[in-house]
Amino acid sequence: MTTALKSRTKATAKAAEPLFTGNDWDFDTIRRIHEACEVEATALGLSWYPNQIEIITAEQMLDAYSSIGMPLFYKHWSFGKHFAQQEASYRRGHMGLAYEIVINSDPCISYVMEENSATMQTLVIAHAAFGHNHFFKNNYLFRQWTDAEGILDYLDFAKAYITRCEERYGHTAVEQVLDAAHALMSQGVHRYPRKKRPDLASEQRRERERQEHGEQIFNDLWRTLPAKADAAKGDAALDRRRALLELPQENILYFLEKVAPRLRPWQREILRIVRLVAQYFYPQRQTKVMNEGCATYVHYRIMNALSEKGLIGDAAYLEFLTSHTNVIRQPNFDDRSFGGHNPYALGFAMMQDIQRIVENPTEEDRAWFPDIAGTGDAMAVLRDCWENYRDESFIAQFLSPKLMRDMRLFHVVDDPDEPDLRVEAIHDERGYRKMRRSFARQYDVAWLDPDIEVVDVDLEGDRRLIVHHKALNRITLQKDDARRVLQHLADLWGYDAVLKEVDPATGAVLVEHNASARPIFF
Repeated sequence: MTTALKSRTKATAKAAEPLFTGNDWDFDTIRRIHEACEVEATALGLSWYPNQIEIITAEQMLDAYSSIGMPLFYKHWSFGKHFAQQEASYRRGHMGLAYEIVINSDPCISYVMEENSATMQTLVIAHAAFGHNHFFKNNYLFRQWTDAEGILDYLDFAKAYITRCEERYGHTAVEQVLDAAHALMSQGVHRYPRKKRPDLASEQRRERERQEHGEQIFNDLWRTLPAKADAAKGDAALDRRRALLELPQENILYFLEKVAPRLRPWQREILRIVRLVAQYFYPQRQTKVMNEGCATYVHYRIMNALSEKGLIGDAAYLEFLTSHTNVIRQPNFDDRSFGGHNPYALGFAMMQDIQRIVENPTEEDRAWFPDIAGTGDAMAVLRDCWENYRDESFIAQFLSPKLMRDMRLFHVVDDPDEPDLRVEAIHDERGYRKMRRSFARQYDVAWLDPDIEVVDVDLEGDRRLIVHHKALNRITLQKDDARRVLQHLADLWGYDAVLKEVDPATGAVLVEHNASARPIFF
């Protein structure tokens, strides 16, 4: 730290006027801070959506927590429950609040706490308004899956639509649909790219068109439902039915919205709202390490540049370092506070390590990363990473042996059929590659999320919905949770539902769950 202060003293002999003095700030200070950060972000080659910075209170921050951070959202009892829990914890001093929340929208909205000091306002603007903003705008997953220009208008439409439904059909009826939809929300996303990019701006117009014209697939399918005795025979009929139903279907909310036989148009639209919101957040689940690593690296570079130019003083720089160090703290595995790998710490460490490999590589780096080692332009490599990777692929490609040594990583296998834990990989050539593959897999949503899909409907009998869970490594779902969620699925479907947990290697059914629809919607 002493060396850093000395080097900055030399660089700031002819420093500019500081952006602020002390902890106090006003809106003119925020404007100057934003302009100074913008200059440094431009020098880093970043591109971003226009910024909209909102100053909010602690209570408003808690409210944003409870409604998943969105500036506009429909009402649901679970949001109030979360608010009450978090407020009580905050008042007792059991939890702190985030310095900011940033929204993936165009313009990009950054909520910053009014209690922040001037230094912290500088830090969070650099972090959120330029770091996260650049990542949202440029990463391929966000470009592929989200509509930053349309999300705010769509949320306004969704909030107004659900309010109208409550006025027309009753609060309880709407709440029941939302409860069921929220229970299935994690199974309400398309995990692979579809033909069309989301266009949320047109959803309000299309909602009216859907009501006027109905669901054509639904009408054709259920109007011509065959009787049991006269049912068509053979594979052709089965293939036609599965084609009409788009089976197998991993997006359960999409399937219910399109073909659930007893849902009314307004209920289908609520399912559509919930699944589009779930889809909007899907890229964030896949890029936590990269997103936070990008934002933390950017704020670190910007804050150091401002300090070198004399735009923030030594006291402000030390305050920044204290906060930054706390954010990237990574407890050891044997520490009581260890709860996994801190995405800020891992992401920032990998960004800095890539900079080291590009600018000052060792022979080991040249062997492991021949395409980037010694190329000299660290920001060009980092911008390419931020644009073209997600957490799993980023770690699998760029986690270096040096960083694995620094982080003291080792691979332990916990086999339930074995009496002892087994150290599978250590710091050697084979161990590095095995550790990197295993570590990257921990961030692969395809590995972490249960593989559940609708496989068939018994149209010729009792219309029972048949759902399969491919139990990876024979790991089955938690029984009570599976039963409750399956009940919500049966309620939305309108008939019985069965969930079979199968071994993907043998096809054997490991567990079977059943639920009968309750007449609560109809």
